[in-house]
Amino acid sequence: MSFLYKSDPVRGAVWAQRFSQQLPELPFRIWPDVPDPHEVRYLAAWEPPADLATRFPNLEVLFSTGAGVDQFDFSVIPETLPVVRMVESGIVNGMVEYVTLAVLSLHRDWHTYRQQQQEGRWQTHRVYPASSRRVGVLGLGVLGRAVLDKLHGFGFACAGWSRSPQQIDGIECHAGADGLQAFLARTDILICLLPLTDNTRGVLCKTLFDQLPCGAALVNVGRGAHLVQDDLLRSLDEGQLSRAVLDVCEPEPLPPRHPFWTHPQIALTPHIASMTQPETAVDALIHNLRRHQQGLPMTGLVDRARGY
Repeated sequence: MSFLYKSDPVRGAVWAQRFSQQLPELPFRIWPDVPDPHEVRYLAAWEPPADLATRFPNLEVLFSTGAGVDQFDFSVIPETLPVVRMVESGIVNGMVEYVTLAVLSLHRDWHTYRQQQQEGRWQTHRVYPASSRRVGVLGLGVLGRAVLDKLHGFGFACAGWSRSPQQIDGIECHAGADGLQAFLARTDILICLLPLTDNTRGVLCKTLFDQLPCGAALVNVGRGAHLVQDDLLRSLDEGQLSRAVLDVCEPEPLPPRHPFWTHPQIALTPHIASMTQPETAVDALIHNLRRHQQGLPMTGLVDRARGY
């Protein structure tokens, strides 16, 4: 029995050290060092090999090294094989930091003042209290809830939307197709933290933007494929949206002459909002391994019907 890691080898070295300290009885291998594929019971990967089923016939669990699993090709993953996404404090804390930065920069006109500095223009704008700014989060998973908790602490009027009804203290919750319109109508800064599924692909489109208050802003930290790029550009140019902060794009990286690079109302970062921290990630995974070995449900177990 062995554990195989197939992702960034530098991070893999940290994983190997933690495994030797916490699970010395389980041999730890880093791809492509696989002496006997039949011995592999657990695989952690960003992208598993296409011949997963035949290469590792005794695999018991497939772990994603990231928070999402949309990069997985489920057509080549046996239906009976449990797939577990990464849920760890490093990802959560990083996302909360990034979204808080993005929301505060939009709220306090940071991008406007940056442009004015470049133009040599000294001009003040009215400062509004956080309580007057309505923030909305699409997606109420672990990340969405953590982001709302932090922003609520600043005094923002916070709301969240999810596919099924949920309740969060101090947060206005909306759900389903019937609740989306009301959620959008009250949102000045929209944050996308949805998982990427067939149902959410292209969800950030002109139809959705037109339901936001005129001049609303967008923060996309979900996936690039959530966004219809031409619709964003059109909505910005027409003034329906005032600004957009994008950490994810499709493709990544963007082509050199893509309009997002130079658009004055778009702030762009290279998919760095949140990254798996090797130390906390391996600790979370080892905790899941022990739960699996004890016959307990694992945190982050993917529901294939939902896609997350």
